[in-house]
Amino acid sequence: MTMNPTKLTLVALVATFSFAIAASADDATTTLPPASTKTGVTYATDIKPIFDVSCVKCHSGDRPKARLHMDTLEGVLKGTKMGPVVKPGDSANSFIIMAVAHLAKDHDSWMPPLNNRAGIKPLTPEQIGLIRAWIDQGAK
Repeated sequence: MTMNPTKLTLVALVATFSFAIAASADDATTTLPPASTKTGVTYATDIKPIFDVSCVKCHSGDRPKARLHMDTLEGVLKGTKMGPVVKPGDSANSFIIMAVAHLAKDHDSWMPPLNNRAGIKPLTPEQIGLIRAWIDQGAK
């Protein structure tokens, strides 16, 4: 049985494209900073101070961006107009982690945005790791 060259080329392209997609998905989770080893991480004690400096300027008040309130635990857990940004127990698949680690495919979703007017710097790997630990520990 022989395959015509067009079908063979199409099969090769599909296989290559599928491999590239799988590899890029793996790359995102392998480039995430690891979760902190700190135990007992809470929103009030550990996470709110990070959000207060890096997020609350745009994500609080009467008109928070994306309707995401990051100034309260309830607001963070509620998420955006598009849905939840935190999956308690699963930081690697929580959108908020992809956004703060600047790994979201849509660069407009990177938080804080690069070169923002407020001059807010990206979160450090340690801060991202602490947020990951908080989410992995149940986001309480």
